[in-house]
Amino acid sequence: MDLYDRAKKVLPGGVCSSVRLNHGIGHPVYVTRADGARFTDIEGNEYLDMCCGHGSILLGHGHPAVRNALVQTAELGICCSADMPYHVDLAEQICRMIPCAEQIRFTNSGTEATLHALRLCRAVSRRDKIIRFIGHFHGYHEYVYIGGHPPSEALERASQYRESAGIPEPMSQFVIAIPFNDLEALELAIKNHRDEVGTVILEPINFNSGGIQPQPGFLESVHQLTRKYDMLLFFDEILTSFKKSTGGAQQDFGVTPDICTIGKALGGGMPLSAICGPEAVMSRFKPVGDVQHSGTFNAPLASILSGLAFCGEIEKPEFYPGLLAKADRFYQMLDEVIARLALPIQAPRYGARFGLIMGLDREPVDYKDVLSHRRDLMLVFIREAASRGVYFHDYGGSASHHGFSAAHTNEDLDRVVGVMEDALLKIKDQFT
Repeated sequence: MDLYDRAKKVLPGGVCSSVRLNHGIGHPVYVTRADGARFTDIEGNEYLDMCCGHGSILLGHGHPAVRNALVQTAELGICCSADMPYHVDLAEQICRMIPCAEQIRFTNSGTEATLHALRLCRAVSRRDKIIRFIGHFHGYHEYVYIGGHPPSEALERASQYRESAGIPEPMSQFVIAIPFNDLEALELAIKNHRDEVGTVILEPINFNSGGIQPQPGFLESVHQLTRKYDMLLFFDEILTSFKKSTGGAQQDFGVTPDICTIGKALGGGMPLSAICGPEAVMSRFKPVGDVQHSGTFNAPLASILSGLAFCGEIEKPEFYPGLLAKADRFYQMLDEVIARLALPIQAPRYGARFGLIMGLDREPVDYKDVLSHRRDLMLVFIREAASRGVYFHDYGGSASHHGFSAAHTNEDLDRVVGVMEDALLKIKDQFT
């Protein structure tokens, strides 16, 4: 692959992001064009896309409303480092949609959003430590890239497990990592560190461990405990936002956090995230408060106009009924395939996003359950699906998340299920 060889000489691993090397296929997929539910690689192969920008392409690639927004950006001069009326328009729209949002601050990536939001939480709570849940993902910065996905041998010391070289060891003193869906562990952690912990952060749906659902009443109980001990409840909705409703998981589960981050899909394919919260919390940001948050490229016009286009589409009355009808139909067919083949596979789902956990014969409750996931079989499945024209991203073979967009038709999803069945047949006899 000539381009891959060229790329490796000038880009570490031949990619601009560590996870873009698809281990199932054996090389990155270099794309020449993407449109709707499909993309084409440099060799002319067309794929139905079941990655969808890791959840950022909810409308489909190159949606006409987003294209028009980019044209408008050019016509307005691609204004940089200045707010425009469109920023206010989008902020107002988000505040109408997201239950906890009275005010927002835009960022580009989800990592930026959680970094600045946690700084804000520490200032508001006046306590430096956070409680986070093992298996959840909140970005790649030093505040939270600790205790998320430890190997089994490090599970008992997850709070000290740094997920990348280069993270200073002292940073782990600010993180208390506990199992998801375990109220006893949460109560114990809070009681043992009540004077040090100011924030409890979580993914309402643990997408980065295959889509683990909160157990009934868990989110409500976490909310009650944070109220009781005067801590901030932080929902990281970078992934859950807009996948099932305009109001995110906090609307769907009826639990309103003190602060949240939203993103991925928000920009319609452009980089855009946001920190959302009540005025009493958000007003601690400068220039009215004492918490710094700034940046030359915060909320670039192209992303803001694309965000307005995205919100305009999802607020159409037919959008979510159509998306969720396709989802129900797709998941029913997928469940039938798994049952027909009698495979130990779990496929947790939430709106247009779902997981695949290979080798598990029961619903996962926490990250420990997902450690039995068969990475080797996942990589074979991904390779077999890709050879048939359906692209799943590999995430190193881990139990992570996949999904579709509003541009995927029922016929597209029928084909996806057929390819999934063929790929699963290839690995059926390897489950033990």
